[in-house]
Amino acid sequence: MNRLAIISTHPIQYNAPLFRLLAQDRRLVVNVFYTLGKQASEFIDLGFKKNIAWDIPLLDGYDYQFLPNTSKNPSTGSFRGIVNPTLIQEIEDFRATHLLVYGWAFQSHLHALRYFKGKIKVLFRGDSTLLDEKPGIKTILRRLWLRWVYRHVDVALYVGANNKAYYQKHGLAEHKLVFAPHAIDIARFSQDIHSQKALELKQQLNISPDKKVFVFAGKFEWKKNPLLLLDAFLKLNAEDTELVMIGNGVLERELKVLAHGCERIKFLPFQNQSVMPAVYRVGDILVLPSKGPGETWGLCMNEAMACGLGIVASDKVGGAIDLIVNKRNGLIFNSGKLSQLTEALTVLAQMPKEQLKDIGRQSQIIVSDWSYQNTASAITNCVLD
Repeated sequence: MNRLAIISTHPIQYNAPLFRLLAQDRRLVVNVFYTLGKQASEFIDLGFKKNIAWDIPLLDGYDYQFLPNTSKNPSTGSFRGIVNPTLIQEIEDFRATHLLVYGWAFQSHLHALRYFKGKIKVLFRGDSTLLDEKPGIKTILRRLWLRWVYRHVDVALYVGANNKAYYQKHGLAEHKLVFAPHAIDIARFSQDIHSQKALELKQQLNISPDKKVFVFAGKFEWKKNPLLLLDAFLKLNAEDTELVMIGNGVLERELKVLAHGCERIKFLPFQNQSVMPAVYRVGDILVLPSKGPGETWGLCMNEAMACGLGIVASDKVGGAIDLIVNKRNGLIFNSGKLSQLTEALTVLAQMPKEQLKDIGRQSQIIVSDWSYQNTASAITNCVLD
């Protein structure tokens, strides 16, 4: 029997459905080892400036363990934030035949990669890209370091084109690369039952059904660059458009000050996972104007597309080139370019409402392939190969 050990820091809303799906495969025995510690099931998200407890089940349907983390400062923000003295022994006691590691930049995760390389088949999952790289000695040294890290990987499960290019740059040959798409729970987001709740939200926000609505959903932080979107929308000068900013974060006060006096800009605080399918449906177009560094994918695009929204995203968003077919379901603009973003919003604002709905339907067709079923199949094939 194939026994797959999975190492991940903590329960994540985007991983739990995949783990459940893998666990349902009778050809596998799956166990997830959470390394950040028991406290990881609820945590303070610095980006949202809130204590986050997701309101969808993250631990149902698969076997897992929270491992003791002896780090003096448990954290996913530093290499020494995750130290698990029992990790290797726990995986050996599980009698793993295969290992899947999410992220290498923690002491325990890197130790596991090194220890099990050559003993069992080692799979790796990450979504890093080259989009934020700058030439210089630091990049050269980092490249050498990462080439050494990835020598301990048998198969890298790449999430999209930019992620694949990253692995290739760091020495992984084509035969070691397997496409396993970055996915969300498409079935949950695509159900039409959320439409009535969306209408109620529009009424609460005083948005009439005929308005064309742009949406931002995420942390109000510099990396996401919501200020650029606000500037572009204020320049748009289209009375039949609205902008809904959904989230919280360090830029919240500044955003609200700049938006003051414009009744077409509405704010909603952080919304939990169970209501997001309705929240997205308030809009016609999701805008992700990120400038990075670190916008490795942008899973809000997957979610919004499953809900039938078109997408506008910057070229610093890792998944943009995979999910946006230019002028079919959205537009890509150069990061930080106010004029380009304003032009993109203008083009969409001038379209009839029904054309925007057509764009949203194209999004649903495109994102249907970015499913947990396809991701699980890629992983399972690697294990059974």
